[in-house]
Amino acid sequence: MNLFVNDIPVRITRKDTVPQEGHVNHGIDASVEPLTKAKLIHHVWISNVSVQDMDLLLDLINTKVPTNLLSLHVSVNDYDAIRAFLVKKFKVIKAAGGLVKKKDKFMMIYRMKKWDLPKGKKETGEKYKQTAVREVEEETNVQVKLGKKICTTWHTYTMNKNSMLKKTRWYEMDLIDDSRIKPSIEEDIEELRWMTQKEVYHALENSYKSIRFVFEEYYRKKEIIK
Repeated sequence: MNLFVNDIPVRITRKDTVPQEGHVNHGIDASVEPLTKAKLIHHVWISNVSVQDMDLLLDLINTKVPTNLLSLHVSVNDYDAIRAFLVKKFKVIKAAGGLVKKKDKFMMIYRMKKWDLPKGKKETGEKYKQTAVREVEEETNVQVKLGKKICTTWHTYTMNKNSMLKKTRWYEMDLIDDSRIKPSIEEDIEELRWMTQKEVYHALENSYKSIRFVFEEYYRKKEIIK
């Protein structure tokens, strides 16, 4: 599960999953030592995490106070119980979006002073794939062809003092027609831009960690195919 809390990547995996070498600075065994904010520095792996531990971790990192934590890998004792806990703790919003390609360029949108990808909420009775295409076309006024699924991200936020958890499925898309391209002002989109891989790299410096993750997963899968 690819969760983003306070824009911090939190990778939740089953008990026996070990993070890739070089991806963490140090490890903590939640079954033998207490979890404190002071221990959450840089890239951390926490093993043997229970539901109670997960609840505490969310409180520790979901704060307005700056933290030294860059990423968190959490190996949980009961994966299904953790998912059930998260669904109960938050109000889940389902959404879908797309990574639109035009030859060797990608579409980025500028919204709320951040570079982002087009996405939106799933409507009742709608399939995720339908949502992805509809939202991309509504927000950018271009026509696209749906491709393969890239990944699913989950991120937390607060709305009207309610704790929300947005589940977003991301898809590859190929451009069909951008002759009428136009940003949706109603969706607070100020600009649309086709970017090269190098331009995307720089744009991600002013984006969200979840958007960076989508691009990383896209390129990772392309490497696997090669």
